[in-house]
Amino acid sequence: MPALLLTNDDGADAPGLVRLYEELTAIGDVTVVAPDENQSGVGRTRSHAAVRREHPWGYVLTGTPADCVAYGLRGLETEFDLVVSGCNHGPNVGNYVTGRSGTVGAGVEAAFLGTPAVAVSAYHCEDFFPDPADAYDFARPAHVTVELCLRAREAGLLTPGTLLNVNVPLDVADPPMRVTRPLPDYDLHVEHDADPEAVDPIEAVGREETPDPDEGEVVRLRDDVWPGVVGFENPFPPTDTHRERYPEGTDRRALIEGEISVSPLSIDHEDADHAGLSRVVEAYNGDGR
Repeated sequence: MPALLLTNDDGADAPGLVRLYEELTAIGDVTVVAPDENQSGVGRTRSHAAVRREHPWGYVLTGTPADCVAYGLRGLETEFDLVVSGCNHGPNVGNYVTGRSGTVGAGVEAAFLGTPAVAVSAYHCEDFFPDPADAYDFARPAHVTVELCLRAREAGLLTPGTLLNVNVPLDVADPPMRVTRPLPDYDLHVEHDADPEAVDPIEAVGREETPDPDEGEVVRLRDDVWPGVVGFENPFPPTDTHRERYPEGTDRRALIEGEISVSPLSIDHEDADHAGLSRVVEAYNGDGR
């Protein structure tokens, strides 16, 4: 049986990870190396050191998801065939969101270290974020993950450097699966003379201290990761207006349709052969240098 490394960004005892572990044990030898507490939104942040403690299924670290993958792949004697990250309590879609996701960040770390990875997230068509997580059943995303891993392995797709970002609905029976691309859909708003105490839960993640207005003007950088949405409403309700907003073939459109979105992500930073840039470089080199 293949050796599977399982991690997440919601913590080692999170309901999504627990259900995924239970399903994955049917197809492989699963070792868990996961954060000891919630690490959402940390991306591929790495620590210089972390404390390791034993867990019934492996280990927990006082570090990030990327730390957990780095330790699992290079600190344990097992040669892992695949890294699975998840199941996240909430979707990870759109270029900007996936870039900041600890769930996806763990998969990116695995890909850089030469091990294929699958990052799995769950969403609810009506509630959007499954919160509180223990009120939801993560059986469907866990089952989809197992099926996808088996079929991708059979097809020879799980090669070194492969990273699949998967988003699965919790409340759709037999959802279809779509190959998608992350939508570059993001904006930012700057607030001057901001109240240093007025911080929402998302902004507070990873924040160490409250800004001191005595040291200068407090400015707040508010991410608009769901453009056109106010507050915490569902950004992907199944309406014609939202279908027009998100193009077919994108991960966000798949969520409007209640589908399983599978986006292959690249760590190669491709497009090196760019004709316009090549002309700029040639002109620079031709200016007597």
